[in-house]
Amino acid sequence: MAPAPPPAASFSPSEVQRRLAAGACWVRRGARLYDLSSFVRHHPGGEQLLRARAGQDISADLDGPPHRHSANARRWLEQYYVGELRGEQQGSMENEAVSLEETQKTDPAMEPWFKVVDWDKDLVDWQKPLLWQVGHLGEKYDEWVHQPVTRPIRLFHSDLIEGLSKTVWYSVPIIWVPLVLYLSWSYYRTFAQGNVRLFTSFTTEYALAVPKSMFPGLFMLGIFLWSLIEYLIHRFLFHMKPPSDSYYLIMLHFVMHGQHHKAPFDGSRLVFPPVPASLVIGVFYLCLQLILPEAVGGTVFAGGLLGYVLYDMTHYYLHFGSPHRGSYLYNLKAHHVKHHFAHQKSGFGISTKLWDYCFHTLIPEKPHLKTQ
Repeated sequence: MAPAPPPAASFSPSEVQRRLAAGACWVRRGARLYDLSSFVRHHPGGEQLLRARAGQDISADLDGPPHRHSANARRWLEQYYVGELRGEQQGSMENEAVSLEETQKTDPAMEPWFKVVDWDKDLVDWQKPLLWQVGHLGEKYDEWVHQPVTRPIRLFHSDLIEGLSKTVWYSVPIIWVPLVLYLSWSYYRTFAQGNVRLFTSFTTEYALAVPKSMFPGLFMLGIFLWSLIEYLIHRFLFHMKPPSDSYYLIMLHFVMHGQHHKAPFDGSRLVFPPVPASLVIGVFYLCLQLILPEAVGGTVFAGGLLGYVLYDMTHYYLHFGSPHRGSYLYNLKAHHVKHHFAHQKSGFGISTKLWDYCFHTLIPEKPHLKTQ
């Protein structure tokens, strides 16, 4: 007969609170406790993740409305299991774990721990689309939207519109890379004919011929300009602070970017969905065609479109990838995690920190204490 497994350890709320105060990252799922300290230490931005989730009951995230990552997340979490939560007055594991309300009454020290998640549940109804609710948050919206949750969210009542607001990450290269290749090939052929000239709309006498050797430079210019556009959109549009008395501007902000900060681990909302992206990309193309000769504007556009693809792929990887410590992507991931969890008013570059350097919005590094 196989020996019985050893009994699980049990911890009172005050014992858990002391461990949290000492810097540990413990979460709970019902009465089951998990120590994620080693996980957050070995991932970029671990300290920010600790502040966002330490001490919380994550049952609603894992056991609530099902999504495709729920089962994997539950299996992953079990490797960090350390024991059960018990009441202060209970001395053995034979006693039933106390409920949330009983725990708060028996140990007031645990009250701040549980209140972290109550705020979200009190302000919105997670069972209904969020877009029509956030406008009523008013002055509470800015603080609420920067309190992240790990659950997937729904924006719209309509299943069709909701479906168009989400996408898988690989839709971006599948749709846009073929267009980049086609435009590049088409406009290079135009350059090869030797008929491309600048300033023909102002003068024919001083118009400048543009040889085909300029094609790579114009293409790279498009990638470079996209990195600036990425920064400017993220900083001034996505991180505008809507007026607290404007229902519709709050809604606009949430649908553009606020929903990403509220649910940063919702993989279906990390890249720009193809339908709204097509509208924005079309506007950029028309603007370049209006101010530049067709081949010049088209080549810059093709480079910018590739820059956008690289940006969206980088953004997805920064959320779900595991880059090697010390690598460029590792530093970018740490930079972006800090932007989400600690420094929302700085660190606006995604694919590069160049413009954060230029415009002095780089996230400040923590000073290192000198050893004696």
